[in-house]
Amino acid sequence: MWLSAIMLLAQEGAGRVIATPRDGAIETSVINAVQWLRLAVETIGALVIGLGVVAAAIQFVRALLPPRVENYNAIRLTLARYLALALEFQLGADILSTAIAPSWDQIGKLGAIAVIRTGLNYFLMREMKEAGEREQGMVVGAEVRQASAERSSENQPLTPNP
Repeated sequence: MWLSAIMLLAQEGAGRVIATPRDGAIETSVINAVQWLRLAVETIGALVIGLGVVAAAIQFVRALLPPRVENYNAIRLTLARYLALALEFQLGADILSTAIAPSWDQIGKLGAIAVIRTGLNYFLMREMKEAGEREQGMVVGAEVRQASAERSSENQPLTPNP
């Protein structure tokens, strides 16, 4: 087998058997690999969105059952976290798609998509941070009220029952 490969190389020359960059084989292979990677990253982003919708839907159904919740912020934040992560994957896929010989049209579309997705991600992250701070404030406020109530009950004089 090795002998036949060496004979073929000798007869045809290495340039005809082994692909050169001029032939475009390497470039085509890289383009195909990047396209497959882009597809994988987009698929992961879509799966993250799907998981987020399922997780939020489960929380929503639980919130409808007694005891009912009055505030749906926790559900919104759950979905927002998944969406923020998925936006990062989708932006990465867009960058991959323009990494290979992009046209000015593709670069412009990527710029617009990047600005929109970055803006969405910024506002999602800001809302999650504010909601977390509100929840933290509610917990701290409840602890302060409880401690204050305990102190006031300790300071009240004991009165005999009539």
